[in-house]
Amino acid sequence: MISNQVIQTSIDELKTITKVDLCVIDMEGTTVASTFDSSGVSQELVQNFVHSPADSQIVGGYHMLKILEDGDVLFVLISKGQNADAYMIGKVAVSQIQNLVIAYKEHFDKNNFFQNLLLDNLLLVDIYNRAKKLRIETEIPRVVYLVEAQNDRDNISMEMLKNIFMDQVGYYITAVEQKNIILIKDVSSLDAYEEVEQTGQVIVDMLNTEAMLAAKVSYGTIVGELKEVSKSYKEAKMALDVGKIFYMEKAINAYNTLGIGRLIYQLPINLCRIFMKEIFGENIPDDLDDEVLTTVNKFFDNDLNVSETSRQLYVHRNTLVYRIEKLHQSTGLDIRKFDDALTFKIALMVVNYMKYIDSLEG
Repeated sequence: MISNQVIQTSIDELKTITKVDLCVIDMEGTTVASTFDSSGVSQELVQNFVHSPADSQIVGGYHMLKILEDGDVLFVLISKGQNADAYMIGKVAVSQIQNLVIAYKEHFDKNNFFQNLLLDNLLLVDIYNRAKKLRIETEIPRVVYLVEAQNDRDNISMEMLKNIFMDQVGYYITAVEQKNIILIKDVSSLDAYEEVEQTGQVIVDMLNTEAMLAAKVSYGTIVGELKEVSKSYKEAKMALDVGKIFYMEKAINAYNTLGIGRLIYQLPINLCRIFMKEIFGENIPDDLDDEVLTTVNKFFDNDLNVSETSRQLYVHRNTLVYRIEKLHQSTGLDIRKFDDALTFKIALMVVNYMKYIDSLEG
């Protein structure tokens, strides 16, 4: 539904240009917006005009006109004055407000449609019927983004994204929960992942530089039909969660690049605990000190290269070897060997996943 503030802004602008006072009253006789004191306009006067067959009427120094929605009276507009100019400006105001009502209604209907589409609340036949009424193409490649901006208490990120994308063809912004913004984007083809990644980077950079907000962006796979948009949304949700658990250093996470993190995320927590106990007993990697964990992560980053890792950590090669031996003694895994390194890497990811699950349950 169109807001009173939008109507007020509209008639204020017309008053500034034309010098004609205007007032909009609803069916209850309540003034919605006005540029003058409308207390002299009685509710009875408005009701009599609403129920009359006339589209306009002059009463007591006012031009009264009906604002319609789907053939029914939605508001009564009053243009102050009896001359032709007052009538003409009143007609212009009626046309402008009716167009605004249509635009806001269509936006609301689209918002409602996409929210239900994302949540799988529509039957297949309803998807295509409603899409046709709302003039939404059903067979265009699309992708769904999720945007989460940290500490955005004033919802600045939503407003900024609307300012950037809402006027562009092929974008739609909505939300189905408070903390995440959903951006649905038309793309050029089913393989346009470079284009999709670039848009994600634009969002992160814009929120970071202009709003000083640290943002996490995720996206699902590109889908070819409207009915599959919910699939891309579910994938984007998983990518956001998996990214926060396993790839905290990344601002953008794509569903099709989650790798082993996606596999671990879908494991039952009991199976994870059994795996950890089989590999480490009671001494799981979470008990290791930060120095050893930093060393291990850097060692993995450098493809198990001892010389390059020691150089980047600014430690002697023998010091690095000592730390690796210390880890070997405490865990039974020699991460200089590929199989043991792979086991330990997976174990670290499982630990992060278990901590995430514990935080949700706590």
